[in-house]
Amino acid sequence: MGITDILSLLGGLALFLYGMQMTSSGLEAAAGAKMKILLERLTANRFMGVLVGAAITAAIQSSSATTVMVVGFVNAGMMTLNQAVWIIMGANIGTTITGMLIALDVGALAPLFAFVGVVLMVFVKDTKMQHIGQILAGLGVLFIGMDMMSAAMSPLRDSPEFVELVSTFSNPLVGILVGAGFTAIIQSSAAAVGIVQTLANAGIIPLASGAFVLFGTNIGTCITAVLASIGTSRNAKRATIIHLLFNIIGTVIFTLLFLILPIAHIIDGSLVLPGGLGTSLAAVMPKTAAGRVALIHTCFNIGTTIILLPLGNYLARLAVRILPELPASDTDTGEGMRLNYLKPITANGKEGGLGVSAIVIDQLRHELHRMLSMARDNVAKSFRSVLDRDPASLEEIEQREEYIDFLNREISRYVSKLISFETNEQGSAVVSSFFAISGNIERIGDHADNLAGYTRLLVNKDIHFSQAAQNAVASMRDVALEAISSLLHHEAGDPVWLADVAQMEQRIDDMTDQFRRDQLDRMRSGVCNEEACILYSELLTDFERIGDHVLNIAQELTKAQTGL
Repeated sequence: MGITDILSLLGGLALFLYGMQMTSSGLEAAAGAKMKILLERLTANRFMGVLVGAAITAAIQSSSATTVMVVGFVNAGMMTLNQAVWIIMGANIGTTITGMLIALDVGALAPLFAFVGVVLMVFVKDTKMQHIGQILAGLGVLFIGMDMMSAAMSPLRDSPEFVELVSTFSNPLVGILVGAGFTAIIQSSAAAVGIVQTLANAGIIPLASGAFVLFGTNIGTCITAVLASIGTSRNAKRATIIHLLFNIIGTVIFTLLFLILPIAHIIDGSLVLPGGLGTSLAAVMPKTAAGRVALIHTCFNIGTTIILLPLGNYLARLAVRILPELPASDTDTGEGMRLNYLKPITANGKEGGLGVSAIVIDQLRHELHRMLSMARDNVAKSFRSVLDRDPASLEEIEQREEYIDFLNREISRYVSKLISFETNEQGSAVVSSFFAISGNIERIGDHADNLAGYTRLLVNKDIHFSQAAQNAVASMRDVALEAISSLLHHEAGDPVWLADVAQMEQRIDDMTDQFRRDQLDRMRSGVCNEEACILYSELLTDFERIGDHVLNIAQELTKAQTGL
């Protein structure tokens, strides 16, 4: 095997991995934001969960990407650990599709896939068609890369040294370790299985030895999910443990089966069975070595799923026992400012990946809900301090205002980074709406802080509002809190709900106009002194601005709901 063959092998592997990345990115751009809805509807039932996991993985040809997505969903609280079990099982079934396609020699159509995909990406203006083109082009590049690897490894069948090295794979432990190690390095079990198929087709590796390498690839593919779980919640780490347990248990079971029974020899037809059974089996077995490798890979994943499907909940419990909750003294005490829900989603050491739109949208929604609740509390306490002329709660209000500012900064920083690699247009639009919502919540917090500041002036300068003005302030408080609370309602984002919020904002404007006219009447009659009039006028301005920001938030929530 010369230097040209080595370069061709590396180039083929690069194209294979890049093709998989293109396919995954195309699917994310086309449907990433809809995955949350799909998963929420279908994962309650274990059988549907397995089917969904298999379908998504078959589409993107990467169980690692699906598992990383699941880890992110569990970390965001969008999916329970038990639901994650079924998706992970399905992902292991879906990952067999690449081996099947290689065995069926779909690679012969690879240039056509690549051509059609590039035409759609370059010459078609419709965005959805461009995403479909990216998927097709990725598939084409993937199989072109596989053909390059196959051609590059053909000379290895004549290399005694390489044949001798491969012969050591007949030792189950060596084969499993080689498969796991190689897959962990390239982080693609599909590519590793494809290479085993290529070696088998070339007659370099026997089917029995290749089977052990195949089992190892299923363990090695877990490395991507392990890396993605770093820095996540304990439940997300448990999802990764379930992925590892599934493949380790499957490897133990099938290794023992292959050692006890001559399964590999039955599949390749080298074992003659009595009573014509061997002839019958040979008639239904794949005729090519690549097809036989694909059959073993498929049997491994489907067989392990069938065995462990009734035990899925026990797997989740075992993961909890392996990684129990931390003692109460070691957990976060709740002191200090922090993001409770928004966590970076990483895959292969980079932020982003399949399903990120759905995960981040859910995280942002929870974080903004928390932020808005803080702003509502500050508005309530600020109005109360003005009405009671009591500065006792001002320090608490100021601390909460600092927290709101902190959340706005952190959310803005995260969103600005997210937008730079977000490929899904709907996801980008929703995230942009949430960015605007964060800014408007921060403004409501500012106006609440202004209201709190008026309390100090009322006390320090011994200013008193008339009874009519106090009644008006109480009315402002009630309406402002009603408007903000409507944003936290479960119907937020519905067009009918938006119309109700718009009417409420108009009511705030009308109240502001009426209160200003009433103030002029009191000024003419001499009931309102000059300093009280100035403070009351400023208070009316803050009240009106709170209404404006509430409407802005409602409009952005409706945009986000429409985008989803």
